[in-house]
Parts: sequence; C-alpha cells; structure tokens
Amino acid sequence: MKTNWKALVLVGLLSSASTLAGFKLLSSNGDRDVIFKESPSESLARFTSTGSPAGAPGDFVYAAEATTPTVVHIKSTMTRTSRGGQGDIPDIFRDFFGEDFGGGGSSRGPQSSEATGSGVIISQDGYIVTNNHVVEGAQELEVTLSNKSKLRAKVVGTDPSTDIAVIKVESKNLPAVTFGNSDAVKVGEWVVAVGNPFNLESTVTAGIVSAKGRGLGIIGQSQNRRYGNAKPTAATTGDSPLESFIQTDAVVNPGNSGGALVNLKGELIGINTAIASPTGSFAGYAFAVPSSIVKKVSGDLIKFGNVQRGYLGISLDELDSRKAEEYGVKVNDGVYVRDFTENSAAKAGGITKGDVIVKVDGLNTHSIPELQQSIGLHKPGDKVVVTVNRNGTEKDLNVTLRNRTGGSDILKRDESAAVMSVLGAQFGNLSDQEKQRLTRYKVDGGVKVLSIDGGKLARTGVEEGFIITKVNGKPVKSVKELETSLEGKAESMVQFEGLYADAPYDVYSFGFRL
Repeated sequence: MKTNWKALVLVGLLSSASTLAGFKLLSSNGDRDVIFKESPSESLARFTSTGSPAGAPGDFVYAAEATTPTVVHIKSTMTRTSRGGQGDIPDIFRDFFGEDFGGGGSSRGPQSSEATGSGVIISQDGYIVTNNHVVEGAQELEVTLSNKSKLRAKVVGTDPSTDIAVIKVESKNLPAVTFGNSDAVKVGEWVVAVGNPFNLESTVTAGIVSAKGRGLGIIGQSQNRRYGNAKPTAATTGDSPLESFIQTDAVVNPGNSGGALVNLKGELIGINTAIASPTGSFAGYAFAVPSSIVKKVSGDLIKFGNVQRGYLGISLDELDSRKAEEYGVKVNDGVYVRDFTENSAAKAGGITKGDVIVKVDGLNTHSIPELQQSIGLHKPGDKVVVTVNRNGTEKDLNVTLRNRTGGSDILKRDESAAVMSVLGAQFGNLSDQEKQRLTRYKVDGGVKVLSIDGGKLARTGVEEGFIITKVNGKPVKSVKELETSLEGKAESMVQFEGLYADAPYDVYSFGFRL
C-alpha cells in the first residue's frame, strides 16, 4: 500500500498552536540594513576516522552547547470563539493541544487557549526567528530564554509563503546563533535539532540529512488542515508558497516548530517546521526551512516589513523521461517552461516556451523547489544567469528579476492591505434582506465573513457566515467601514464583536493583536 506522505505532513501542528555577534541595524533614511555575521566558507564539520575531541567542532556535545542558549521557548495566548462544546474541535486539534483546548465543556463565546513552540535568537538585541504558524493569531507572546528569564515579545513581521516569522524581545547581549550555509549541506551529513517538544525545554536530538530541496505542497494548506478549511492561504499573502525543505531523520515533535537545525559546528542550517506522520508525532521524517531562505526572509521582514521576492514570471513543469518525451525536449532533468505571466522577466530576458531551465547562476536546477529557492533568494531588480537547454544546446541568458506585479521596484508594505490579509478572510456587505432580519434583534448592519482562508480569524474559531458588527466598540456596516476601522492598527490590539445570522441572540466578542 502506497503511503501518501504529503497528506500526512502536519505543518501547523508542530507547535503545540563563530557566534552571530551582529545582526547590525543601520538607520539610514528610515531604512534598516540587515547584516548577518556568517560562518567562514570552509567545508562543514564532519566526524573523522580518528574522531573529534569532546567540545570541538564536529562533536554532538559542541553543537548542542553552542546552540541550546540561542533557542527559546515561545508561548502564544489567543482568544477563540466557540459555537458549541469541545465536540466542535477537530480530534487532531485536541491530540496536540490537550482535552482542555478551547475551554472544554459546552460553553459558547470567547475562550482563551495557549500554544507553544520554539524560536532561535538571531541577534544580540532581541530579534528571534520562528515559524509563522507558531505566532499566527497570538494575542500575547511570552518568550522563555535558556536561563529561564521570561520576556514579552512582539511580532515584527510574518511571511506565510515560507512559514517564517520574526518576533522581538526588549533585551541586550543575548546569545545569538551563527548562520551556516544550507546550500553546502550534504545528504548523509550529521545534524542536530534543538527545540522544546511537548513543553520539554532545551531538548537536543541528532540525525542525518536524508534529502534536500523537498517540495511537499503544504505551505498555504497548514492552517486549513488544522481548521478543516479547503481554501489555501496563499491567496491572502500575495506570494506563492516557497518550499525547498531540508529533510532529516533527527527526532522532531510538536513544540519543535521554529527551533534550530544545526550542523556539527553549531551553525544554523534550518528552522524545523514540519513532520511527516500518520499519528501527529515523529515517525521518521522531519522538514526544515533552509537557513538561506530564513536569512533572506528575516532580513527583509526587519528592513522592509515584508519580503522582497524576485520572480521569473513563468509557468513551470518538472521533467522526467515520460514528460520529456511528451514535450519533445532533449533532456529529462530540469524545469520545463510552459508559458509566461504578464510582464514576465523570463520572457524579457530571452527565455522561450519549451526551454528547460537547468541552472541558475551556475548551480544545477533539478526541480521546481530548487528553482524557486534560487530565484526567491533574490529581490526585484537583481540580475541572474539562467542556463536553459534549448533543442539540446545549453544557453546562458541574463535575466533581470521583477516583483510580483511585473515591475522592478521594491514593493513597500501596504499597511491597509496587510492588516486585512492578516485576518485571513473574504468579506461582503449584508443584503437588504439580511439587514431587515437583523433589525428585529436591534442589530443595525454589519460585515459578513464570506470565506475563511486561514489567518487570525480562523485561529479564533470564527466560521463562514459570521457577521462583524463592531470593531473596538464602534459599529461597522460595510466592508469599507471595516477597512477604515482597521487603518493604522497594525501591531495593535483590536476587539471584534459579532454574531451568526442563525443565532442572532448570541453575541461573540474576541480580540487579538494584528
């Protein structure tokens, strides 16, 4: 019987909900330039036939001692609404968060819940990288350092398309991890995972890299799998999912989300994000976002508030011998160019339909995830050399990447759109008939939730059909009024009030930080 591992990968459920001397932030014209101190470009540490002395690079003890002080425990507190008892909560949700998740019993209305995960300190002044699903929808964040100090944290920025987020605590002289080169990691190499599984703080496990460039099709679906929704969250992020996971057999369990995957020199090569499991606990395979992506995303979130990704603007297909024969191309390894988007950077750079992309900047490209990673690490306006196989002959083409709108400019954060996208829903105005029905219950209008795409409303338990009647105590009667009420509220606490049309006598109130 063939196991469908893709269906078993539980991204969101990993959250039960050399030193890097600088992440140097230079204030210039309002922008902050992010400079990572990285490890030397020498080959990664490995065991030798003569062994490694205890406490030296290449030893598990060294990697654990170097990394553990930089890994933190994250507790997120959120408020969710409930239209019934715990029976409405998916079984798999209770498996991870416990029987008391959502308050238990048969009460209705807002209920407080907690989820835990891990994070990695990337700068001495308090910046911490973790998974988006660890902090999404959190009303409060509490970080516990390795020395047991507890600090409040705020969200700096999130990128659902890579499941990476940056949070910050107000502290100085913190131990910070060193970024390693995830591109140099080899299959079969020893790695160490550090995190807080099952609330067991500072837990270290070891394994090997079992695969690289793994695309699972799970980012953008994780929140929906948790909440039973069918629509992907990518539509609300503006960016297509970017997956190129490092696969390892180091033991990773719920609570490890956002924790460190390091090489034997204690250098960060990935952020643990997902497991493939039929039970929800470790069953042999875990997946980490490569440090090259983590560094790019976290740097952009700190400097710009959003991620600046370069795009080729092409429709792709992955090749094998059968598809190579179908498309009539001379090679069966690479990425086939099927078509172009409007204002395509690839088309402007000389790439044509039917080309097979085999390299980017001299690095072999065997799969779509590898191509996405190579391109996604660049920003709009960057130039890359794309090597294509055209009719059996390789050709180097210089391509200037564009942003997702087809331009070459850095995209500034649209605060209004960003705030609305954080809610993770589509909204609509009430019909005259709906308004008339609600007036009998002294409700003077509202905004209807047409669909839930993941995000903070889903995290609070809001379902399709919910009608938002007030924001921060003020009535909202249209989508435009809802947008206006949320202007300037990024990173602020917002209180919502509303009801369901089939039970207008039950009013729900809940809040969270946008």
